[in-house]
Amino acid sequence: MPETIALTMLSPLALVPVILLALARPGKRPGALPAASEASAFAAFAIALAGLVQTAMGAPAGLSIFEGALTLGMRSDLVAASMASLVGFIGWIVMRYSRTYLDGEAREGAFHGLMLTALAAVLVFVQSGTIPTLILSSFVVGLALKQLLLFYPDRPEAQRAATKFVRVWHMGDAMLVIAAALLFAAFGTLDVTALPAAAAAKGGLGLAGTLGVAAIVAAAALKTAAFPLHGWLTEVMEAPTPVSALLHAGIINSGGVLLITAAGLVQQSTGAMAALVMIGGATALFGAAVMLTQSAIKTALAWSTVSQMGFMLLQCGLGLWTLALLHIIAHSLYKAHAFLSSGGAVADVSNIRRPGPVAAPNVTAVVKSFALALAIFAAIATAFTIGLGPKSPQALALGAILIFGVAYLVAQGLADRAPAQLTIRTGASALAAAIGYFSFQAIAQTIWGPILPAVPTPGSLEWALIVIAVASFGLVAFAQALFPLWAHHPATAGLRVHLANGLYLNALLDRAIGGFRSTNAR
Repeated sequence: MPETIALTMLSPLALVPVILLALARPGKRPGALPAASEASAFAAFAIALAGLVQTAMGAPAGLSIFEGALTLGMRSDLVAASMASLVGFIGWIVMRYSRTYLDGEAREGAFHGLMLTALAAVLVFVQSGTIPTLILSSFVVGLALKQLLLFYPDRPEAQRAATKFVRVWHMGDAMLVIAAALLFAAFGTLDVTALPAAAAAKGGLGLAGTLGVAAIVAAAALKTAAFPLHGWLTEVMEAPTPVSALLHAGIINSGGVLLITAAGLVQQSTGAMAALVMIGGATALFGAAVMLTQSAIKTALAWSTVSQMGFMLLQCGLGLWTLALLHIIAHSLYKAHAFLSSGGAVADVSNIRRPGPVAAPNVTAVVKSFALALAIFAAIATAFTIGLGPKSPQALALGAILIFGVAYLVAQGLADRAPAQLTIRTGASALAAAIGYFSFQAIAQTIWGPILPAVPTPGSLEWALIVIAVASFGLVAFAQALFPLWAHHPATAGLRVHLANGLYLNALLDRAIGGFRSTNAR
């Protein structure tokens, strides 16, 4: 990589002085530390943002130390700089919120130090130029987050959540170590920008390279709380709200960042891409189904994150790397706001002005709604194809999956007793969703398309997975739209109970790691 320093690489350093200060003032009301914590987070964001502008105007930069398998390095291209700016912004907002939220807590100073440590490690992670740098920064994130989950160490629930998190997260780190060993043995480098070219020069991944890519995919699945090892993510509510916001808006995206960083290598393995489609699709559907049964706001948000991370893995598996990156940015901003404002969510919902009563659509209305939504989508897709060029089958399939969710709303508007205003709003929602999807896709492709791999031409396996994914999401959306018609059936009530408990997969994970025992995890 080029031996030049970009401003984004300096953003983690802005946090170091306050981290050291927190070591000296770990207790209650540590003087100016909370204000200094927010100021350092803002400084890191400002430096990252300046670095983004610098990178957009100049050539990519990179810096490395050591040689061989232990090379540590950072890179700054538009992808890395965009992610660093996002992390810096989320970190600043969360630390600003933490100033008052944690005021008066016994370990207030230590909390700020740990949050800034996690933030600095994530800033390094998203700019990593070598796999050892990814491993080291990910390990530090795990150590800091474990202590944050144990902010109230006497709670058995916090101990259990921290135990599960550590097992799953560091299992992902172990998979990265395995990937590093295999890839270095196969190609003699662990530079993430050099690995794709090295594999192409050798005529393919080979056995060691294929196993290395498989380990990367496994690490990404573990770090995004993919099905079936998703349970730890739904239990981190034992930590203070700023921890949940940073985790769900930033740290949980590590798996997606890892895949995007190694996109050129991962895309050379058809099996890895297929695995991402299957794991991501199953996780997205499962998380969405469970989310709808939750009554607690934060728990529903946690299951929403499980579903969204699954959808992001699906996007990566389809080769839609620019959309996956855009998804990470949009999800991070939304989820940070959702967690930090969750305290007033009930009042906000009660104050929403509704155009009329929600009517239960019948089968005819649901069929019409899906046909209308798909017709709108096809018309907008045709217009964008004429204006901006043809769209890949993967992009069209993903758009169809998104429009299925809108079709559920359109069904409410087409119900026999639905007010006219609701019908207009739902139809407008379908139109806006289709236009927004293709518009943001074009923007993302313009910004990051030259850096990330192009969408691959689908073969027979890819076509089969595309059809299965679209059919699966369509069937689930259709069943969801008809849910009011059979919601009171005894079988439905039983299914709701099982879904509300996540089909008990989390309990199985608890039993497997001994998590039901209250252990001293300090």
